[in-house]
Amino acid sequence: MQPNGLSRRELLEQMGLAVAAASLVNLDQTAEAAPRVAAEGTLPQDARLGALKDLNGYFPFTPPKSKEEWEKRYEYVRRQILVACGLWPMPSRPAVKATVHGRVERDDYTVDRVFFESSPGLYVTGSLYRPKGKSGPLPTILCPHGHWANGRFHDHGEATVKKEIESGAEKFEVGGRHPLQARCVQLARMGCNVFLYDMQGAADGGSFPHSLIHGFAKQRPNLSSPEKWGMFSAQSELRLLSALGIQTWNSIRVLDWLFALPEVDKTRIGVTGASGGGTQTFMLTAIDDRVTAAFPAVMVSTAMQGGCTCENATYLRVNTGNIEFAAMAAPRPIAMTGANDWTVEIETKGLPELKAHYTLLGAPNNVAAKYMKFPHNYNAPSRHMMYEFFNQHFKLGHTTIEERDFKPLTRDEATVWSGEFKGPELNEDTEVKALRALDADSNAQLAKLTPRSEESLAEFRRVVGGALDIMIGRGLADVGATKWDKRDESERDGYLEYAGYIRNEARNEELPTVFLYPKNWNKEVVLWIGGDKGKADIFGADNKPIPAVAELIKQGFAVASADLLYQGEFLKDGNPLTQYRIVNNPREFAGYTLGYNHPLFSQRVHDVLTLISFMQNYKTKPQKIHLAGFGWAGVIAAAACAQSKGAVTSLAVSTRGVRFGKITEIRDVNLLPGAVKYGDVPAVLALCAPAKLWLSGENGQVPEVTAGAYKVSNGQVSSANGSPDEEVSAIAKWFSSN
Repeated sequence: MQPNGLSRRELLEQMGLAVAAASLVNLDQTAEAAPRVAAEGTLPQDARLGALKDLNGYFPFTPPKSKEEWEKRYEYVRRQILVACGLWPMPSRPAVKATVHGRVERDDYTVDRVFFESSPGLYVTGSLYRPKGKSGPLPTILCPHGHWANGRFHDHGEATVKKEIESGAEKFEVGGRHPLQARCVQLARMGCNVFLYDMQGAADGGSFPHSLIHGFAKQRPNLSSPEKWGMFSAQSELRLLSALGIQTWNSIRVLDWLFALPEVDKTRIGVTGASGGGTQTFMLTAIDDRVTAAFPAVMVSTAMQGGCTCENATYLRVNTGNIEFAAMAAPRPIAMTGANDWTVEIETKGLPELKAHYTLLGAPNNVAAKYMKFPHNYNAPSRHMMYEFFNQHFKLGHTTIEERDFKPLTRDEATVWSGEFKGPELNEDTEVKALRALDADSNAQLAKLTPRSEESLAEFRRVVGGALDIMIGRGLADVGATKWDKRDESERDGYLEYAGYIRNEARNEELPTVFLYPKNWNKEVVLWIGGDKGKADIFGADNKPIPAVAELIKQGFAVASADLLYQGEFLKDGNPLTQYRIVNNPREFAGYTLGYNHPLFSQRVHDVLTLISFMQNYKTKPQKIHLAGFGWAGVIAAAACAQSKGAVTSLAVSTRGVRFGKITEIRDVNLLPGAVKYGDVPAVLALCAPAKLWLSGENGQVPEVTAGAYKVSNGQVSSANGSPDEEVSAIAKWFSSN
């Protein structure tokens, strides 16, 4: 008989660890290594070891089954987009002070040159078309231009337009040569205000050169330090500052400016663009309900999601994609075109699902898509479909719509930087200052969130906790069913040792795990999160538990440890991972990988959540679950505690001074984009409150934001300071005393 009146067999059955003796695999009877689950060189059967997803993957949309399901999904995806763009919460939005000058008069419309700062040092530039002879307020349409050579100044050229006319893609030489101007002129002639604005780096566009925003390829060591950093660096990723986010912010500020104009009808706001402009169209529509109708051309697809650095951002398309982004418009009207490119199947892959989605929301006629047999374009047939779309939904009243020729703006007539107005110098200093201004605004907002009352703690959890939900990408409720697959069982001095896999069946993940189960179990378990060696960290060179773990077992605690992804048995050669895996893309931009796949840090948090869920849901569930970890393993444990929403009783962490803000390598295994923006390690610890916290590695101090959260929530914090060996021993004593 065992303690608690159970026989050994009964004990094993209750723990779910019993298997027929013939099936036991005794893999670790030697003293040379810590217990293994599988033979040397055998990797876990884990889906995450397979190919990474990239922008050329498959991105279907599954319509929701109910409005309630969609409301929940909509809130999450909208927050995901905002976090990915660095816009959660929104930066400061003072009234836009636009400079409008240099009006050009045409027969039935005018064009003004416009520029303003969307943030200190960050410029929006564009052309505002207004119809003549129309009294406001008028419907207003935003036109982000996309990837056309020279942006607003684009000219197809004489040779190209002749081929376009021959193929039926264009009707007129002028409109065909200047398709961006053509749509603005026609919409103005139809009675709309139209603002054609630059992407960063194009035409007059903003504060960054085209070669950086759209052509970035290699990391720049001189702009990668915590003291001086630029776009696409680890430091900008840690603050979620990206080309896509900046362009989306500019689009929001365009809306802010237009909304303040008396001649704008706030109930009829449209957006249309093609290619990269199509990306901006559905991005803005998804997050800003001031847009009332949208027409993204040749971009919405289940296939390629956008190849430019300005169309990708970390977290953006993890478990979602452009079809679902288009669905975010519902029930507002949206229409799309396809072409002989990645959008070729829009009528059969995407539109049927969007139709079902719109039908559920009571607006089946508010979505449309049409494939047109042309190369990638925004040509005359596509533009005509767009004109009819806005004519219908904005009730413009036109019975026939036909483009006609116009006098195009010359470059000198279109540029906003003329006369007394000079644009910013596009150099590294301009880049750094513009990014620093955005970062400073973010820091000021975060400082206001430091918990000092129940209300401020709730807001801290909403904003910072809401961001961490996206950054980690999984909570305890999302883990799914888990199962124990025992591979080895050994009786030790005073405890039972089990080795096996904890399988997350829903996600096809599995963790090599060791349980050390005392014969005098106190109904509590310590999940010890290891570092590079994973579960081997709880064993000494003699294959026995390290003294602190041995003491916990003696006190009656069960101790479990697992190899997290790319630790221990996940490594074929046994060498610690030095860089996270990336997709097959030669450009050194994190968004190409982390825009479609969770960061490795997040995946390791997923593994800890799997351990917690397994313990919490097993038939002999412990009465208390504790977490322990050191250095980055401690931060992983803290993030899992924060995401477990009360399932963890206590957390013992020695940070050993680690901070995300010290990371300078874009492929650092601990890179968690956004971590610095949202308060770094102290904020993660604050989100653990009120779970009991033992904290070391902070020079005997408790960071202000952590202390604030614990004080307001009446949680208990014990601060310690000592050598690594002293910390390990102190943790065992602290658990025993609690």
